[in-house]
Amino acid sequence: MRLLLDLHPDDYPLEGFRRKQLLEWVFVQGVGAFDAMTNLPAGLRAQLEAEYRLNPFQDIETVRSHDGSVKYLFTLLDGRQMEAVYMPYLDRKTICVSTMVGCPARCAFCATGKMGFGRNLTPGEIVGQVLAVAGGEGISPREIRNLVFMGMGEALLNYEHSMAAARVLLHPDALGMSKRRVTLSTVGIAKGIRRLAEEDDLGIKLAISLHAPDEETRQKIIPTGAANSIDEIMAAARDYQSVTGRRVTMEYTMLRGVNDHLWQAELLADRLSGLVSHVNLIPMNPWEGSDFESSSEEQIQAFYDALQDRGVDVSVRRSRGKDAGAACGQLALRRPGARTGAVGAA
Repeated sequence: MRLLLDLHPDDYPLEGFRRKQLLEWVFVQGVGAFDAMTNLPAGLRAQLEAEYRLNPFQDIETVRSHDGSVKYLFTLLDGRQMEAVYMPYLDRKTICVSTMVGCPARCAFCATGKMGFGRNLTPGEIVGQVLAVAGGEGISPREIRNLVFMGMGEALLNYEHSMAAARVLLHPDALGMSKRRVTLSTVGIAKGIRRLAEEDDLGIKLAISLHAPDEETRQKIIPTGAANSIDEIMAAARDYQSVTGRRVTMEYTMLRGVNDHLWQAELLADRLSGLVSHVNLIPMNPWEGSDFESSSEEQIQAFYDALQDRGVDVSVRRSRGKDAGAACGQLALRRPGARTGAVGAA
């Protein structure tokens, strides 16, 4: 049985206004069953039920943080598991979605990297995270207006499915998101960055998880980093910017005594020369079994000041959901001691 969410909105079954009705039920109303689509004739509902599956998950659990963030643990139809994070703010609702089960990048400071790689997610399994989170929070899927491909996995190594999901996110008859509010994060796949730049109909934002400005440090903390040197990544970022005109975000997890030296701040500033960019300094979020600690507040401030003195646009990003194991780098299918619940999945 085919997963309906794997289809592009233009390829949904039914025709004319019936297709519009189907899309509205799925992406505006967020219903999880064909039987609930009451303005469709019973025969059409039965036909859809016989040919398509609407829900890509067999089970959904939640872990709620004291700051309002919610980690969603999804069990897929094949029994594998992955996670997404919902982050409500006063002025927006954001979701961080996964593109893989586990991750092949193996970043040493990231709990997901320690899991290894399971498999790629399909477009419907990616988009389905948005619909399931909206259902779990009792809101319309279209109330989630910000999305980041920053959960489990490397989106540019699941390129076709990630791009297919992005097109559903942006499609006016589907989730209708703004391309300025969708960000794809990559560990630095130079070929994929250049390919992304050529996706004329997308225009989503790019974030690169650099984490170190020197090859020796980067390859220690990102073992797969040898496949794409920092020079190659920066050249790809400049090519991306020349094609799209968009600012590039650099993600930089602050690791005590590893990548937080002031000489590394100076080298990072050198690397960014001529590139319109923004650096997010991210205090490392703790997880059980990690060999790393976050840099001290004093060292983070010193690193920040060194970048700012060189004219680098920089901020410190405070992750949410730490107590739920939902913060950046913590996703690893764990259920820490926070408020836990279950959301049914058909």
